[in-house]
Amino acid sequence: MANEQDESYYARKPYYVSVQAGSILEDPTVTAYELEITANEEELNRLQELFEEYSTMDEAQAFHFGKAPFGGATTDSDRVINAGTDRLIVDIYRLLYELGTSDTKHHIETMGLFPEGRLE
Repeated sequence: MANEQDESYYARKPYYVSVQAGSILEDPTVTAYELEITANEEELNRLQELFEEYSTMDEAQAFHFGKAPFGGATTDSDRVINAGTDRLIVDIYRLLYELGTSDTKHHIETMGLFPEGRLE
């Protein structure tokens, strides 16, 4: 029985991802998606954790910048929050590239997020 669980845990299945919405779907007809990946349970959990972390960071950023929407000079805390958000986006797209179909990989390569070149 445990072996069957292990097999299903590591079996890769197709998923449809919307980074903008922070969603991972099994059914591509439910809502719009941008990218297609194949992932096992562990990889899917990693992606979900990154989306949750990004959502939390996005909320913190909205709160932080909402205090002074037309604020003057950029502060150190502004830079820290922006850097954290940027890092998470890069981490999300690196994982999506790793798990992505050839179309997904091509799309991510053309986005210009990774100036150092290929992501493999």
